[in-house]
Amino acid sequence: MSEKFKYWLFYETSGKLLFTLSSVIVLWLLIRFIKISISTRIKDSDNRYRSKKLISFLGYFFTFLIIVVVFNSSMHNLTVALGIAGAGIAFSLQEVIASLAGWLAVVFGGFYKTGDRVQLGGIKGDVIDIGVLRTTVMEIGQWVDGDLYNGRVVRIANSFVFKEPVFNYSGDFHYLWDEIKVSLQYGSNYTKAKEIFLSIADEVCGNTAKEAQHMWDSMLRKYLVENAITEPMVTLVANNSYVEYTIRYIVDYKKRRSTRDKLFSRILEEITKTGQEIQFASASIQTIQLVNSQEVSPETKKDKS
Repeated sequence: MSEKFKYWLFYETSGKLLFTLSSVIVLWLLIRFIKISISTRIKDSDNRYRSKKLISFLGYFFTFLIIVVVFNSSMHNLTVALGIAGAGIAFSLQEVIASLAGWLAVVFGGFYKTGDRVQLGGIKGDVIDIGVLRTTVMEIGQWVDGDLYNGRVVRIANSFVFKEPVFNYSGDFHYLWDEIKVSLQYGSNYTKAKEIFLSIADEVCGNTAKEAQHMWDSMLRKYLVENAITEPMVTLVANNSYVEYTIRYIVDYKKRRSTRDKLFSRILEEITKTGQEIQFASASIQTIQLVNSQEVSPETKKDKS
């Protein structure tokens, strides 16, 4: 290599740009090859995803390092210009900078991780990717009843972690308390009904409650939080025209809908077996009962006559 070519390559700006561009291209081709190798060698999806994100981060780091090393000798000439432009860039890219800061908070602050079910900026769903600027969420709910995917993929700016609350349904505690309500007619066997509901709740959610209790014990050691009852509970409230039972239970955050289906199916089966001893309340029955219970006043009788 001639001295003139060396001087052009390492000291001239055009040569530095060419060397930087070629180095970055080689670097990212190598990174792409490594990612393909990871996809074929690592079977676990979670480990595969994390490995790819780490390789991408190293790629950005080495790209920055190459630029700094190549242009290091000329950096002192750019200091003043960069200082003047810095304020304008910071103002125009304040949302981007906030998103970058949000990414750092998410990664190092433990706000959430891939696979968690969260609610960000009014959007609820499962986190499927955490980028430098945006978090990608597979949305649940909206026009779909229950905690089921609706098919929309939503990208949310990471800056939202500083602007709005971050709801994590599966962070340190992977369970949720849920409840269903069952209305019965007055005159039903209230004691037997409560026994049936509690037995069904134990049958469907008993094992989950035991698993949740171990995780809740870990929460007690980590946070200043009161102890909670993870076992199923049944409470009763008497309303104007019916009695209402509330069945409270703990459930895996991904199984709310299926658990409700099991509970209601078993309740219908057991109540049917009791014959007329326990009767569900309905709007039509309540209306008939209210009308039949009203007494006709003397004035009403006189008007009719």
